[in-house]
Parts: sequence; structure tokens; C-alpha cells
Amino acid sequence: MAESMQPSGGAGKILGKIPGAEPSAKIDAWWGLVIFTVLVTAGMVLLRPDPFRRLLVFVSDGIAISIELTVISFILTLVVGLIGGLGRLSKNRIIFGISTVYVEVIRGIPLLVQLLWWYFAMPVVIQSLGRALNYEPLIHYQANGFLMAVLGFVVCYGAYMSEIYRAGIQSIPRGQMEAARSQGMTYIQAMQYVVLPQAIRVILPPLGNEFIALLKDSSLVSVVAVADLTRRSREFMSTNFIPIETWFFTALLYLIMTLLSARVVNFIEHKTRIER
Repeated sequence: MAESMQPSGGAGKILGKIPGAEPSAKIDAWWGLVIFTVLVTAGMVLLRPDPFRRLLVFVSDGIAISIELTVISFILTLVVGLIGGLGRLSKNRIIFGISTVYVEVIRGIPLLVQLLWWYFAMPVVIQSLGRALNYEPLIHYQANGFLMAVLGFVVCYGAYMSEIYRAGIQSIPRGQMEAARSQGMTYIQAMQYVVLPQAIRVILPPLGNEFIALLKDSSLVSVVAVADLTRRSREFMSTNFIPIETWFFTALLYLIMTLLSARVVNFIEHKTRIER
């Protein structure tokens, strides 16, 4: 019976020459959940154009803003996290102290509170500074919701990312750095070409988790005048009075985005994994 399940003759030889098509190749079973969720969502849109097709059209710009906000914030967070992680490993007491205070303070404040501070409190600070300096542009400064949301996410998630980088770098044996320095590399060169490439492979899973968490937390920007998916859904519900259909469909849209992100992260992890 087992033999009858295997490709026979020339077909088996052809398949054996295709990378990833061998009988032992593994297929990520979680793609089935992605496909199922997409089919359910598409079925709702096709079978019930009112309200689901209207809702999809209405929130389409919000979906784009949610994705744009997440991607921009995540890229900047990677940079801030790397700087913070290296600062946490610095032998300079001042740099280490500043990095540590930043991580400990920011991680102790809820993200929603930080977003509200950046959008409502920061402009007041800037306007007060403008009056003190008698500088007209600062006096009339008005906060941009999208930029303040990006700033809030980068500052908050940068603290968590700093600890991820620190843990990843410390997981690399010290002999790697010593070997690189013995070859004449400077500390920066050794970190750039030897330590960090290995650390990135180690921290890929938590980096992927942070991206997915950031995508879900992007819904919080709806409270600071950013027309993301959540805010647009709330506007649709307030004019159509169908909360069950609106929020169930919105949840499916978020689920599709997070499931796709998880599969992409899993694919990258598989491609960068070092066989031992």
C-alpha cells in the first residue's frame, strides 16, 4: 500500500530533481488556515454584498493605512532597537545608563497612554517652547496623527526590541568576537560582519512576533485621529448600526493580515536556518 502512494517511473525521477518537491519535503500546514480564512471572507463579500462588500470598500483605505503604519514603524523600530541593544551592552557607564533607563521607563508605561501623550501632550510642550523662544512655527504647531502614531510605536517597541537584540547578541559565544578581533577587525567591524549576522538568525522568531504584535496594536491609533482599519470600521458601524457584522468582518481582516505575516516570518526563518 505504501509503495502505491509513491510517484512511479519517470514522474518520480522528475519530481526528485525539483528542489522542495521531494516526498520528504514539508509543507506548512498553517497555510490551510490562511486559505480557509480568506475563503470565508471572500464568501461573505460575494454572498452578502450588503453589508460586507460595502464594508470592505469603506475600510479599504484604513487597511492600507494600518499596513503602512506597521511597516514604517517596524523598520524604524529595528534601528532604534539595535541602538538600544548595543547601548545595553556598552562598557561606557553613561551610554549603558541612558539605554537602561530608556528601556525600563518605556516598558513600564502602557502603549495606549504613550500614544495619547505623543498626540495630545507633546504638541502643548512644543507650543510652550515656541512661546518661550518667540518662534512662530512652533507656537502654531499642530500634531500630525500618523507621524505621532509612528513616533509612539517606535519609542515603545524600540524598548522591547532593545532587549531582543541584547539577548540575541549575548547568545553568540564570546569566542566569535575574539576571533574576529584577532584577525585585525575593529569592534564595529566584528559586530557588523561576525556577531550581528549570527544574532539576527537567533532573534528572527521574536522579531516576527513583535511585527505581528505591532500590526495588532496598530488598532490603538484609532484613538488619536488616524483613519486606520479600526477607526474606519467604527465609522461604518456608527452610520449603519450593525455591530456584529462590522466587528466580525473586521476581526477576519486583521486575522488574514496576521496569519499572512506569520507565514512570511516562518518562511524567512526556514530560509535562514543553519543546519546543525
